[in-house]
Amino acid sequence: MDFRTLPGFREFYPEILAARNEIFSRWRSAARSFGFKEFEPPVLEELSLFTEKSGEEIRSQLFEFVDKGGREVALRPEMTPSLARMVGSKAGGLRKPVKWFAIGENYRYERQQKGRLRAFYQYNADILGDDSVACDAEIMALLVASLESLGLTKEEFKVRLGDRKLWVLFLKSRGVPEDYVVPVLSAADKMAKISPEAFSEVLSGSLKGSGVDSDALAREIRNFASINDFSELEKFFEGISKGEDSELLARLEDWKVLFESLENLGKSDFVVCDMGIVRGLAYYTGFVFEAFQTVGTGRALAGGGRYDSLVRKLGYQDLPAVGFGMGDVTVSDLLELVGKKPKNKDALDAFLIIGSPSLRKKALNIASSLRGGGISVEYPFKDSGFGKQFKQADSSGAKFALILGEDEAEKGVVKIKNLSSGEEVFVKETEVRKFLSEKSKLD
Repeated sequence: MDFRTLPGFREFYPEILAARNEIFSRWRSAARSFGFKEFEPPVLEELSLFTEKSGEEIRSQLFEFVDKGGREVALRPEMTPSLARMVGSKAGGLRKPVKWFAIGENYRYERQQKGRLRAFYQYNADILGDDSVACDAEIMALLVASLESLGLTKEEFKVRLGDRKLWVLFLKSRGVPEDYVVPVLSAADKMAKISPEAFSEVLSGSLKGSGVDSDALAREIRNFASINDFSELEKFFEGISKGEDSELLARLEDWKVLFESLENLGKSDFVVCDMGIVRGLAYYTGFVFEAFQTVGTGRALAGGGRYDSLVRKLGYQDLPAVGFGMGDVTVSDLLELVGKKPKNKDALDAFLIIGSPSLRKKALNIASSLRGGGISVEYPFKDSGFGKQFKQADSSGAKFALILGEDEAEKGVVKIKNLSSGEEVFVKETEVRKFLSEKSKLD
């Protein structure tokens, strides 16, 4: 029988897993440097947790089933609903704001395509319990820092910033009734992916019965979505700002505060205004953003925004929230494209070459001592000649060969050979651990 990996699922051989874990390690370090705490939700949740957030239509994208207890359950397709449930259920006893992050595997039953699989790891970071613009700046700064931690620069990625709240104010100023705002936003989110004719048709359907001229609104939406500079944004609303729309004026002030905060955090060079970023999910309530690569095909790397109503929607106390999610697949592809794939830090430190069977006891004592000091060591399980053992050392990928022959044993030393440069030194048995530890720090 020919067993194969299921479609959309991945298997990680050691060298691939090492590179992936290095990415995760840098993400963790970035999040912790911002004061975020790691959490981990269960992989399996009640189906209703996801349908409550995203509607019944999400079912078609889920691995969902009835378990042996008769419960409708699903493998988690994302972290946010579980986060909202966990924080909501303990909200009274948690220090605010809550700053949590997670790195875990999610599952979506959908068509495979480049950068999108059925099982994928995602890095999520969220701040809950504070509605200030400072939180939006902090979460965006973390997103930038997390990509920077992988060696990526502003020449290789940017963050596009849009604003659902400003979109709502814009649509209302154009006479769109409140009940029609979300369908129109959903149509606007599709605009860049379809033809102008198709967009006009979708928008017309979204506005049916509203009394709004869909053709005229389509033109205004295209103009609004094309704004990619904050000064243009201010100019667009200049006429309205002179009126009495205090809510709109306050929102434009929020933009200024956000950019000032990002500048003070040293991340403003990575962020660009782009009102074409709408993000179709209805639960977004404020600033929305997407990180995308500026090389290659310009694929999206991460996305997020403010979602102040979700925790309350799930039946818990009202907690404003902002966060992002970033997948490992597209980020790994970008690192490979720009030649910044993480080095394998799981590489073996040393391979111990044993000169004769009588020295095996001493060699294993040395190996045990080194391992106790955090140095990775292998040795041959079977006795063999020096030539065969050196071949094993080369194929192991070790940085050093530790050679313990009869002469070395008599003198109480170990010959250490750098397998890259060929350089050899003699080190006292009692000093080998210190020597290798210092070398590993230099690497």
